[in-house]
Amino acid sequence: MQIDLSGKRALVTGSTQGIGFGVAQGLAAAGAQVTVNGRRRESVDAAIAEIKAAVPGAKLDAAAIDLGDAAGCAALVAAHPDYDIVVNNLGIFGPHDFYDIPDEEWTRFFEVNVMSGVRLARAYTKAMAERGWGRVVFLSSESAFNIPADMIHYGFTKTAVVSIARGLAKRLAGTGVTVNSVLPGPTLTKGVEDMLAEQVAATGKRVEEVAVDFVVNERPSSILRRPATVEEVANMVVYTCSTQASATTGAALRVDGGVLDSL
Repeated sequence: MQIDLSGKRALVTGSTQGIGFGVAQGLAAAGAQVTVNGRRRESVDAAIAEIKAAVPGAKLDAAAIDLGDAAGCAALVAAHPDYDIVVNNLGIFGPHDFYDIPDEEWTRFFEVNVMSGVRLARAYTKAMAERGWGRVVFLSSESAFNIPADMIHYGFTKTAVVSIARGLAKRLAGTGVTVNSVLPGPTLTKGVEDMLAEQVAATGKRVEEVAVDFVVNERPSSILRRPATVEEVANMVVYTCSTQASATTGAALRVDGGVLDSL
């Protein structure tokens, strides 16, 4: 299968590292003009330089804007008013006991993980529908259905974006615009490496080994028995954004290594 997104303009939020970076690189390799987004200009510039080194001729531009509130999303739309592809990857996570999570933290997770995608989808999909083609992808997680007891505030936001993607797909029925959510399982991103840093230091093991231990112990239903790579998740997202995925909409697409124990 040859995915060709030449002439398509794509936005990937939170794309300076991790899954977002992998998606931005994958879309650029498929020929799309990709906007790399992050909060700090230096991290955006570094990501763009890294993608250009890996993908000669990549067409990239920068959006160093914090999308964690309405003002940031409005600033992005003003600077970049039109896209054919929007990948709502931006998200925050981290373990926190339910009884210790203040109201402000619930609100922060909701604003960043949910409302950033809502605002951007609302801003960009009308023009997609008028043109008769568009792709919107929300990055969810296996945690949407397998809510972690130590990250309930994270899990609920990932359930929310699955619902939003399904409902928006129905709202855009027949327009040529597809809306889907992609559900990674444990993935060895920089953020996960940071989360596992204490265990790496305590055990003296390589981070890859500690990550495997985490999957086996904390996600025992995993069939893959290891974390996914960023590229493995990005491949699913790039396909979902392709012309070949035209009959896939309203779907919750798993890249979870079989963690979710349901048919």
